[in-house]
Amino acid sequence: MAIRFHRDDVKVKEKTPLYQGFLSVYRYSLQHRLFSGDWSPVIDRELMERGHAVVVIPYDPVTDELVVVEQFRVGALEDENGPWLFEFVAGMFDADESAEEVATRELEEEAGLTAKRLIYATSYYSSPGGTDEKLTIYIAEVDSKSAADFGGLPEEDEDIRVHVIPRDKVIAMLEREEINNAASVIGLQWLQLYHDKVFSDLE
Repeated sequence: MAIRFHRDDVKVKEKTPLYQGFLSVYRYSLQHRLFSGDWSPVIDRELMERGHAVVVIPYDPVTDELVVVEQFRVGALEDENGPWLFEFVAGMFDADESAEEVATRELEEEAGLTAKRLIYATSYYSSPGGTDEKLTIYIAEVDSKSAADFGGLPEEDEDIRVHVIPRDKVIAMLEREEINNAASVIGLQWLQLYHDKVFSDLE
């Protein structure tokens, strides 16, 4: 069986701050173990320390509707359809919050919703070649009729429009690439794969 590497197989020689702001960027000088058993030369890598986040896909299994949010994203400035993206409720961890606590808080802040239950879907690193961000995805069983029309916190410069859309139409949006951010794509695919198993008690 192949040997698995661990944290001890990396030696950080120096960590230099390059930028501190909404995002923080550092330069790491490090060595890591090679598959041959030797150590690599000292290499430099820039890392954006973004922090970890939770994504929540609000789903009403009674009406088979999803609650989709729409908001401005600076990373999509050059998108041919503009930088307002269709996605799902999401937020960063605060202090010692659990993932479930983040999900509950963000559901209320961004969509005016309360989860009847939270279903863990998956977690993944968004782009580990350059950022430490890890996302955890939940499916939230909700009453879509209670969704707000708008959401977000003004003090966090959030301006969110909330949509309630039948699941088949959201999947059609995904197929047309109208939903094109990683967390939303991965979460929707998970929901499609496991929908019947997770919500079989309601059929």
